[in-house]
Amino acid sequence: MISLTNSQIGELMGQFLLAGTGTLSFAILFACPRRSLPTCALVGAMGWFVYELCVMLGLGTAAASLLAVIPLTILTRVFAILQKTPVTVFLLSGIFPLVPGAGIYRAAYYTVTDQLYLAVQTGFDAVKMAVAIVLGIVFVFEIPQTVFQIGNHKAHQKH
Repeated sequence: MISLTNSQIGELMGQFLLAGTGTLSFAILFACPRRSLPTCALVGAMGWFVYELCVMLGLGTAAASLLAVIPLTILTRVFAILQKTPVTVFLLSGIFPLVPGAGIYRAAYYTVTDQLYLAVQTGFDAVKMAVAIVLGIVFVFEIPQTVFQIGNHKAHQKH
């Protein structure tokens, strides 16, 4: 059994709140519907929480990204049905904390400063994270829509 220290739990809670705030800001910037803003923040915070937890437990960034985007995408599909809102509203704002923007920036910086080994290394890590995010989203979207329709018994009945 893996246990976390009090400082790690505190750090996770702080990261959760900061990721939620960042995701909320991104959702506002992209003019998401006002009623969906708290849910967008929750989706982004949950995805980042799972990512940080996986990293704390020793997983690499690509594996952590994959494991974080799966519950995040499941939440987006459930919330899209519950709020009768397109899934992209929650998905685009929710994956914002997971996008490897800093890695892409560093790769470009190292390229410009002629540090090609570091450019290739950081660029490859950023690409691995991006591919992991895409694979996680695709994996969850392969699950039939009827699985996510909570309380809709007609969707589960066979005709």
